[in-house]
Amino acid sequence: MKRKIAFVVLFAVLTMAFVLNQFSCFKCDDTSLFGDIGQSPLRKEAESAQAVEIQDTFRKIFNLYKDRVVFITTEQVVRVQPHPFFDDPFLREFFGSGPGPRTERRRGLGSGFILSEDGYICTNHHVVAGVDTVTVGINEKNYKATIIGSDERTDIALLKIDNNQKLKPVFLGDSDRVNVGDWAVAIGNPFGLDRTFTVGVVSAIGRRDVDFMGGSHIQTDASINPGNSGGPLINIYGEVIGINRMIYSQTGGYMGIGFAIPMNTARSILEQLKTHKKIKRGFIGVSIAQITEDYARELGLTTNEGAFIGEVIQGGPAERGGVRVGDVIMKINDRSIKTYLDLLKIVGETPVGQTLKLTVWRQRKLVNLFVRVGERPE
Repeated sequence: MKRKIAFVVLFAVLTMAFVLNQFSCFKCDDTSLFGDIGQSPLRKEAESAQAVEIQDTFRKIFNLYKDRVVFITTEQVVRVQPHPFFDDPFLREFFGSGPGPRTERRRGLGSGFILSEDGYICTNHHVVAGVDTVTVGINEKNYKATIIGSDERTDIALLKIDNNQKLKPVFLGDSDRVNVGDWAVAIGNPFGLDRTFTVGVVSAIGRRDVDFMGGSHIQTDASINPGNSGGPLINIYGEVIGINRMIYSQTGGYMGIGFAIPMNTARSILEQLKTHKKIKRGFIGVSIAQITEDYARELGLTTNEGAFIGEVIQGGPAERGGVRVGDVIMKINDRSIKTYLDLLKIVGETPVGQTLKLTVWRQRKLVNLFVRVGERPE
């Protein structure tokens, strides 16, 4: 009996020891599971690294721009026709004429950025085209906006709000100095998520084949989604280099390819919208085409660069300046014309009334002509 009691006591002691050991091991396992609770040995190294300096710059850019980027909401009243079911004479006999046309309000979202202390704001044309009201949100306050002017060709619009306090304008950069590989920051309101900050790089410059207008674009992989349209593309120096415009997608979602309008292109458009409410585009009165390599050889050219003149409008600026069918425009104001798109861009951005120097290839020699730019007909 005593041996049995001793065995039970020994068993209880061993069980208690096992349980205590398990609690002790559980505590040890807790430490091993979550690792050393102290600082990582790489923290000091990382804090002195360039990556952390760049991270700090990104934070500064966000803090600088969080009150300079605006949230745009639009509203449009549209007339909705009733279902064609009610147009059937046989069915009308039983169900009556049915409901008449009704209206519904459609809302849109976009982004923009402040250009001046007195309330001028830049966004995309497609954000505000055809709408009835535009509301601009700045730092959790909403303002009714007036559309000063809007240009479909470049997809740029200028808005104005009335505000008693001075606003914080953005800092404009030189988009001609942008290079592939430069940092690119996009700030906007994708899907209504205001002040969303994304980072990427400049993937390409001078993209002209992204829409039928042939305008030059900056390509970036900084994430751009519906609602980002009209927001700024910013360089690492905190300067706006472009206006986020659109994405390339086969699914409707983001695929890493976004496009922005270069800020240098936008400057002249915005100034004209402010002054004239519309864009007065340059016009010289010619039909042009890209010259082929075979035809370039026939003309005695060593390259297929330039813009081939296929037609000269009678009485137009080009005819008055001496331009002929068959000429190849090689330079404008000593700037090389690589494709016909270069000519369209330069002439289109030239103020009406200004004279351009055209260097043309004619009968196997270069000839200089002077053409006064007219205004493109509507």
